[in-house]
Amino acid sequence: MTKDDRLLKAARTAINHIAGELRADLVVTLWNGETIPLGPNARGDLGFVIRTPVAITRLLRGRRLTTLVELMAAGDIDIVGGTLLDVAARRGEIGSKGLVKRLNKWLLLRSLLPFLFASTKEASAPAAGHAYQGDQAARDEQGRDNKALVQFHYDLSNAFYGLFLDPEMQYSCAYFPRWDAGIEEAQIAKLDMICRKLRLKPGEKFLDIGCGWGGLVCHAARNYGVDAHGVTLSQAQYDFVQEKIARLGLQGKVHVELKDYRAVEGTFDKIASIGMFEHVGLDNQTAYFTKMRELLRPRGLLLNHAITRPAKKTEEAFRKKRPEYAAIVNYIFPGSELDHIGHSVSAIERHGFEIHDVEGWREHYARTTKLWCERLYANRDRAIAEVGEAKTRLWLLYLAGVSLGFERGTIGIFQTLGSRRAKGLSGLPPTRADLYR
Repeated sequence: MTKDDRLLKAARTAINHIAGELRADLVVTLWNGETIPLGPNARGDLGFVIRTPVAITRLLRGRRLTTLVELMAAGDIDIVGGTLLDVAARRGEIGSKGLVKRLNKWLLLRSLLPFLFASTKEASAPAAGHAYQGDQAARDEQGRDNKALVQFHYDLSNAFYGLFLDPEMQYSCAYFPRWDAGIEEAQIAKLDMICRKLRLKPGEKFLDIGCGWGGLVCHAARNYGVDAHGVTLSQAQYDFVQEKIARLGLQGKVHVELKDYRAVEGTFDKIASIGMFEHVGLDNQTAYFTKMRELLRPRGLLLNHAITRPAKKTEEAFRKKRPEYAAIVNYIFPGSELDHIGHSVSAIERHGFEIHDVEGWREHYARTTKLWCERLYANRDRAIAEVGEAKTRLWLLYLAGVSLGFERGTIGIFQTLGSRRAKGLSGLPPTRADLYR
């Protein structure tokens, strides 16, 4: 029996044992083209392909999610016939923890021993070139390079983002008036809801911190008559929104700068921070909310829209990062940190704001990211031409994984509305009826 025959036999034994417990509507295709069903009724149209035995060796030796991410980015392990969302829908009734408990560990160990001692010389180069190489942990006062962190993510390619975003290029949670609404309708509904929550009025000075491709500032100026100001650290976004301002004839009504939010000056009536707070870092919140208060007039409104993680029993436990979170930070969102909503709300209050409303949009983001993933998968050939196969695979994993996280509640998202504290009444309407007209 040749070395390759021994490895094939070992893989068959291990996968067949897993299949007997998992009973999923999926298949695994080995490097020799052989297909093994993961359940008795597997249709064969969706599953994984293992393109080299070295992939199994690296998984067994690495035993880290980042190793799996690198293998999938390189294509050594791949999903065929769909995305991770499709795999999750057909994975069987047993969860990962339940499956591990039911497997015969000794049988798996004996069958996989040939892989443990196999060579990794034929392994594909790690996807390190697709991970952020700078110092993500450095705090602002120690020289944290926020511009580099932001540009790593957002300057990938405007054309790439256009393959899965809506025409307004909204890269934040949509708001679905109905669960069957399309992404275009839901993103316009989101823009309107933000403007209504901020009670924007003609002539007001409105600031969008981290304005992205300019969807909100342009929408607010066109539909609510405000003098809109936006800042971004992404050169690609800045170039896009300048062209959009000219195309829509919004010169003089919309002003966008390539600038760090800490360098913004002036006084504003309303401020929106949509999907930017995640970039700030947990240890930089004092500087962030101090700056927001400095920029707002008394009783001016701040809408903070941010992804969160559930709180833990202790702050120390909360700060420990799950493996999937580390993989996202390394390859997709360098420098990002998610707060829990209780800490965010208390931080806003501690820095001179009165809280008026907190609304959870978790299920809205689960659907938003699901639609993004489906659109990117449908345009994957164009995405590969734009950013390469490895980046495309990483982003499909990222969008699907995030969607599953929102669906299962391991991550959430909240919109928090506050006003800069001052004596007297807030000036807000007596009910929320104006938000749901």
